[in-house]
Amino acid sequence: MDAAALRRSAETDAAPPPGLTPALRALWWDARGDWHAAHEAAQAGEDADSAWVHALLHRREGDLANADYWYRRAGRRRPAGPLEAEWAAIASALLGG
Repeated sequence: MDAAALRRSAETDAAPPPGLTPALRALWWDARGDWHAAHEAAQAGEDADSAWVHALLHRREGDLANADYWYRRAGRRRPAGPLEAEWAAIASALLGG
């Protein structure tokens, strides 16, 4: 699966594909526009990948101070580019593509 396939799944499927990590499940829910389900999935992960997605979610809601906290937890800095570009970059990195 690549980032485009993950996004297509979110657009057409009723539930995330089986076997996704918490971070990828969070991205899937975010692509569906369900911030709360995405946030719950990101919180379920205890790793840097989940923190990275968690940061994206708080950036999306406009809570930049909270987003910056999660970027630090992920060992990253908040990007200046568009949210959708960051979503695609995270998805590609986590899917190995």
